[in-house]
Amino acid sequence: MHGGISALTQTSAVRTSPWKKIRRHWQLYLVILLPLLYLIIFKYIPMAGIVIAFKDYNVIKGIWGSHWVGLKYFEQFFGSPNFWLYIKNTLGISFYGLLVGFPAPIILALALNEIRNGLFKKSVQMVSYAPYFISTVIMVSIIIVNLSPNVGMVSKLFGMLGVENTNFMGIPGLFKSIYVWSDVWQHTGYGAIIYIAALSGVNPELYESAKVDGASRIQKILNIDIPSLIPVSVILLILNLGNIMKLGFEKIYLMQNPLNLSTSEVISTYVYKVGLLGSSFSFSAAIGFFNSIINLILLISVNYIARKLSNNSLW
Repeated sequence: MHGGISALTQTSAVRTSPWKKIRRHWQLYLVILLPLLYLIIFKYIPMAGIVIAFKDYNVIKGIWGSHWVGLKYFEQFFGSPNFWLYIKNTLGISFYGLLVGFPAPIILALALNEIRNGLFKKSVQMVSYAPYFISTVIMVSIIIVNLSPNVGMVSKLFGMLGVENTNFMGIPGLFKSIYVWSDVWQHTGYGAIIYIAALSGVNPELYESAKVDGASRIQKILNIDIPSLIPVSVILLILNLGNIMKLGFEKIYLMQNPLNLSTSEVISTYVYKVGLLGSSFSFSAAIGFFNSIINLILLISVNYIARKLSNNSLW
């Protein structure tokens, strides 16, 4: 009987132990509570509204009172004459940006890690970080003014070389490059912070051993720095590929003009013009749902491949 009471007491202790932990560390759980509430209220609860992608949404009838139309708006999007153009532009800009923008912060971090002059290093960091804090509207204004055919600095520079004034923003073939390289300029410095933090955690004894063995700077970078950055790089690459269809709307929309629409019109701008400006909320929800499914498939696939090849993954 005593053994039964003892077992019952132990079972009760096990059951109440999580609550004891919460009471003991309530400050930490309180810190977690606010972000958790934010995710639940603004991210998870609104997901119920995705049902309007399968309904003919009417503002007066509301979400649940509107009529079901099934896959009507998905078929409308897939049947759009410019569907493949929007997919091509979205993927083209995204992969171009990933190809150029992903290694740029790594290269900058490796270069900064080799600088020994403290003042020069801080100056480079300040100059490279500063563009990140410029708002998108101001950034696009800077781009447009500098590329203006009449008063732009680039046009004047080409004019000094004997080249006639060119409207760079009006050339469809240049839009992707202008968007991607301006993005690299704006985000490379800030993106390098993560890699610099990873490099700061490298064991100094590895550098000392390499120095004793007579390794050059290039050899140290190849054999110590880059391997130490691989885990972080893989995680960030997975996250970037998981957002490949989520191309920034604001900057592209502000850079658009009638001359470059053939290469600048992407899914997000199309949704805004046709879905939101046209008050077709069900249509815009259907396209957003389609984007999310593609991103989810890419995220799971890339995570699986990364886990198999490098043993580094999100889960």
